[in-house]
Amino acid sequence: QVQLVESGGGLVQAGGSLRLSCAASGHTLKSYNMAWFRQAPEKGRECVAVISWSGGSTYSADSVKGRFTISRDNAGNTVYLQMNSLKPEDTAVYYCAASTFVHSVETVTYVYDYWGQGTQVTVSS
Repeated sequence: QVQLVESGGGLVQAGGSLRLSCAASGHTLKSYNMAWFRQAPEKGRECVAVISWSGGSTYSADSVKGRFTISRDNAGNTVYLQMNSLKPEDTAVYYCAASTFVHSVETVTYVYDYWGQGTQVTVSS
């Protein structure tokens, strides 16, 4: 069983930056592909970025490509999402997720076995 706790969310002006962290406990993250999802009010959960268990493969949604970077520190059991040039449309609750399916980088929610409680990111215009 893996417990995931996100932190680093908050209120920021458009054009600003935030760094989200996802700290894991209960099991090493080395066995999991990791992802960040987000969900805005009245919208479905969207995959923002994914990183493979080794860090060798990543995915970024077109909406955040060039602005957001996912990374991981397996020794520290932490995954990060660096968010730059934030826009009001990035406003959402951001969730960290872990998947035991490591054969490929996936963006669908149902392959992720463990989820954090979410952290709110609000970008003002």
